[in-house]
Amino acid sequence: MKIRATTAGAGALLAALSLGCSGGRAPGAPPAPGAPLYLNPDAPLAERVEDLLGRMTLEEKASQTLYNAPALERLGIPAYNWWNEALHGVARAGIATVFPQAIGLAATWDVPHMHRVATAISDEARAKHHESLRKGQRGIYEGLTFWSPNINIFRDPRWGRGMETYGEDPYLTGELAVAFIRGMQGDDPTYLKTVATAKHYAVHSGPEPDRHAFDAVVGEAELREIYLPAFRASVVEGGAESVMCAYNRFRGDPACASPELLQEILREEWGFGGYVVSDCWAIMDFYTTHKVVASQAEAAAMALAAGTDLNCGVSFASLAEAVGRGLATEAQVDTALRRLLAARFRLGMFDPPERVPWAQIPYRVNDSPEHRALALETARKSMVLLKNEGGLLPLSREVGTLAVIGPNADDVEVLLGNYNGFPSDPVTPLRGIREKVSSRTRVLFARGGGLADELRALEPIPESALVPAGEGGAARGLEAEYFANPDREGEPFAIRTDATVDFQWWGDVPLAGLTPGAFSVRWTGTLLPPASGRYALGGRGLGHFRVFLRDSLVAEFSSEHEINTRWAEFDLEAGVGQPIRVEYRPRREFGAVQLSWAPPRAGPDAAALRAAEAADAVVLVLGLSPRLEGEEMRVEVPGFSGGDRVDLGLPAAQQRLLEAVVATGKPVVLVLLNGSALGLAWAAEHVPAILEAWYPGQAGGTALADVLFGDYNPAGRLPVTFYASADQLPPFGDYAMEGRTYRYFRGDPVFPFGHGLSYTTFAYGALEAPARVRAGEEVRIAVEVENTGSRAGEEVVQVYLTDADASGPTPIRSLQGFQRVFLRPGEGRRVTFTLTPRQLSLVTPAGERIVEPGWFEVSVGGKQPWFTGAADAATTGVALGRFQVVGEVVRLPR
Repeated sequence: MKIRATTAGAGALLAALSLGCSGGRAPGAPPAPGAPLYLNPDAPLAERVEDLLGRMTLEEKASQTLYNAPALERLGIPAYNWWNEALHGVARAGIATVFPQAIGLAATWDVPHMHRVATAISDEARAKHHESLRKGQRGIYEGLTFWSPNINIFRDPRWGRGMETYGEDPYLTGELAVAFIRGMQGDDPTYLKTVATAKHYAVHSGPEPDRHAFDAVVGEAELREIYLPAFRASVVEGGAESVMCAYNRFRGDPACASPELLQEILREEWGFGGYVVSDCWAIMDFYTTHKVVASQAEAAAMALAAGTDLNCGVSFASLAEAVGRGLATEAQVDTALRRLLAARFRLGMFDPPERVPWAQIPYRVNDSPEHRALALETARKSMVLLKNEGGLLPLSREVGTLAVIGPNADDVEVLLGNYNGFPSDPVTPLRGIREKVSSRTRVLFARGGGLADELRALEPIPESALVPAGEGGAARGLEAEYFANPDREGEPFAIRTDATVDFQWWGDVPLAGLTPGAFSVRWTGTLLPPASGRYALGGRGLGHFRVFLRDSLVAEFSSEHEINTRWAEFDLEAGVGQPIRVEYRPRREFGAVQLSWAPPRAGPDAAALRAAEAADAVVLVLGLSPRLEGEEMRVEVPGFSGGDRVDLGLPAAQQRLLEAVVATGKPVVLVLLNGSALGLAWAAEHVPAILEAWYPGQAGGTALADVLFGDYNPAGRLPVTFYASADQLPPFGDYAMEGRTYRYFRGDPVFPFGHGLSYTTFAYGALEAPARVRAGEEVRIAVEVENTGSRAGEEVVQVYLTDADASGPTPIRSLQGFQRVFLRPGEGRRVTFTLTPRQLSLVTPAGERIVEPGWFEVSVGGKQPWFTGAADAATTGVALGRFQVVGEVVRLPR
């Protein structure tokens, strides 16, 4: 049974609560005589929670453990939907500032900047929430509890959701996660700004098609050194209020029913005091795919007993039944609800808004000029210059003719990644380049085909190919009937001709008098193909969308979360009209709809090659797309499976385009937009300049142009290893780490973790480190770094540590510190680091964390130390040193 949230029939107290954070009294006034204790903001939090909890029936308590918690009208508790997303900007709630996808944020290697980004996101989150309350809206994606960040370790580049993470290293991930969480939750001693949720706990990184059934098998050392450190940092250092448990099993138990993960480690070892939320419908997996219990009530009881407090799904609707059957106790329900109510109180949901500092953030911060500037700065910081042979970059903006080629060159979707908001003014690479170059530069554009042979490159059907219903002659477009209801019922509210079907309505309406989210549209007319051949026909959008050709349904989607795309292929004749009908209704108050097609292919990249041959230089924009990689998705393209990847190369169509353009002999800059590492062995050998831009967010095109033409000196670093191919890796489903990531991979990568070039050069002095330290003490190291080039720029100073005398298996090297520093030409700076005993420790197979005596090798520089023996730090960019730990073995908390 799914409980539907409603506010219908609420009393005066509920109505007052719905207006903001305040309870049922005038702003600033003390509680009325006889008012319940839980409405007194001056009462201790624990007493307020107990007072409210004690007023509820078992059935009411159970209802509040569901993500779409209904209103309890008699108690004045408004409905609340716990589901919201903020991976790299407030997501799925209309216009918002869209920062680079999480993997791009990681590529900045900039902890203070991550905090700035998260602070901006939480500003917009608060502003959007209170604007929704003013409108009486309390639905999904309108609350203050965000299911971000994703801090799973990107252990294998084939995982489709790796784009949502901070990369393959536990230390980098943990540092960035702590900064993000603190920026989201704020620094007020009483009130949370928002709730951040560290996910997916734990040992979860694909394969996507198996995520509801597999059992992650890892040893104790790998668990403690790879899969748990970022979660520990999020809880112990970041103070995360929430943790989301994963779909998979861990050591036999579903992660959302694992006493070891949720009780022994999370609460007892780390002292976590917040609440645990299940991944969506994960508890249902207990009896449908994991098959550890036989029914919903048993699954709910199992999760509750282990420590899951909130259910994204429907299973906890059975908690009252589970108590009645003796599978669970009401005391267990009370424990979960105490944690949930405490979060709502700390968010200020029952207090006067003037008591809550975050409630005063004005709505104008959303998509503000300051946040747009921050998105641009972040996109610049995220870009990684992988190769720059012969100093091809930066390009001159006075170049005579520049060809911009590739399926990712002018596509807004690849700016956004997934779990994204919608920018008001996105800048694609093509637009960014056109706006940057001199007015004397001729810019030629050719798409050069689609992302893959099997994935047609859809574009809006132009006005010239559409004739309105009942019209003929020179009339163009489609007849549009707008209805003041979501089901196209009755007489139309208005009828007009729309030139094309390509609209976005973010809390807006196409016609005055309609209500956002409560209207629908039907477009009718005739499709006139300009040429004969095989067309792809369909559409993209958010909401419910159907396309009919000759009264036959050819494409349909109903998307509540992300922009969706559907299409089918047809053979059409030039000039032969085809009756076409489009039906659409938006998702709540947010709508996006586009009637699209891909015309017949004119030949193998003919237009692209003509553009390349006519140009003085080529910017080739290739890569992947959220249409190819992502969360549990259907992708029928060779090399991809269920959102994951089978191999690491570019799709075959793009590789052919790359080789053909390079064969023209023109200078080529390869720009990559993608969320995971690509196999670039051929490109690394044949292309002079390669720039990794990730999914760069709303300002991606502007940032890219700034880097290409030298207005910004790139300093991003890879948060993942770029292997030559998947043949270098162990099987994807194997969670053992040997042979994976820079820590355990013994082969030759194409571009290593931590790699990134600059338009200037840096040199390092000798490493300052103690000769020996006692076990259990901190180690302080320092190095002088100087900008020896002619341009100002940033260097990412990286510290890697190797335990040379470890008694058991340890990483080849591990990142244990980093700083991003800005230096002008000729400027030097002394950069210092402190290594804690925990950073010098190892975990034994038995699960003990110890610091052993012995020699440690340390490197400090702008990259990993890919050489051995003595070297000149000034020319290699890495300073090497050693120190000895002496004394007895020291045992640390795990």
